[in-house]
Amino acid sequence: MRQEKKILLGLAAAIAALTGIAVVRWLGGAQLGVDSAVYRAGALAVLRGQPLYEPLLALDPKSALELPFTYPPSAALLFLPLAALPAQFAWLLLAVGSVFALWSVSRRFARERPLLALCLLPVLEPVWRMISLGQVNGVLMAMAVLDALPARDRKSGGVLIGLAAAVKLTPLIFVPHLFLTGRRADAWRALATFLGASAAGALILPGDSIRYWTSAMLDNRNAGAVDWVLDQSLHGMFARLGATSLGWYAAAAALCLLAGALLVRDFHRRGDPRAALLVTAGCGLLVSPISWTHHWIWAVPLVGLLSGGRAALICAGAVFSGVALMLVPQGGHRELSWNPVETVFGNAYVLSALAVGAVLMVRLARGSLAEPGRRVRPARRVR
Repeated sequence: MRQEKKILLGLAAAIAALTGIAVVRWLGGAQLGVDSAVYRAGALAVLRGQPLYEPLLALDPKSALELPFTYPPSAALLFLPLAALPAQFAWLLLAVGSVFALWSVSRRFARERPLLALCLLPVLEPVWRMISLGQVNGVLMAMAVLDALPARDRKSGGVLIGLAAAVKLTPLIFVPHLFLTGRRADAWRALATFLGASAAGALILPGDSIRYWTSAMLDNRNAGAVDWVLDQSLHGMFARLGATSLGWYAAAAALCLLAGALLVRDFHRRGDPRAALLVTAGCGLLVSPISWTHHWIWAVPLVGLLSGGRAALICAGAVFSGVALMLVPQGGHRELSWNPVETVFGNAYVLSALAVGAVLMVRLARGSLAEPGRRVRPARRVR
């Protein structure tokens, strides 16, 4: 009970601090939140009948550097409530939502030392970068976790994953996860929800939908330089290594997905749904064409899962503190001239995920050889 009170006090302090920041910035007329400003500008473009995939007229260049709207039209419809708020309070809404999302996810993953796991969160680079930008990734992660790790059977299983994918396409990786873990009805429900939201976007915003699904979705130039150090994906790593052919990336992504599927099935058989979900999330981050460091917010449940082991927790905290990424030359394509040490540091998230995956695959291969007749254990419900 005492620990719960400390956690609630910490949440209250975080929310009070975020509110204070937003109010001060609003009173001073200063901008706050880069990505939250883009979400809000997309919503305003819908209300004003302006195109989504042209320069956003409602966007203040000082706040978001003229960033484009790179999300499906259905996302702009879901962002409509942000249009009713000043930009600073749109950021506050997303920041507070992210705090609650991180708390909810940590509760499901931190089997031991939950207070320690929560105290480590501000140290993690994906956490503070996500909140400072006003990103929605933490909320989308919580939606996927609540759907994939339900506390009890729900007839609406899969709906949250479908809605998350309607905001950003990357949560679609959790649809095959549901299939692999035997939840076919939930997987079909997630797909139906995503397709329904996309159909609503096409009906309300037909021109923007055609533009998005035929060209804007495939234009990586809208997101930024792929070889930038903050893109911690296989695609970004190969770009920094000078391997510009998509063949290397496609082959590595295919191998990653195959290994991920095998590991998910193995963890499911062992009755460890948390580890299975983290494997799927990690695969999604690796194979995505672009995975900015704030997309690696899945470091939060990883820290929670590892909170019982000091060495593993320290290693995870060291990697996702982002210190290694800060030590290397970056920007202006300087990543293309890294030396070997800088290459290791500058691809820290990717290489760490690949290393853990390799260790797990070796363990899986040894276990399969040693236990050819292993019985399947049902997955435990997460309380």
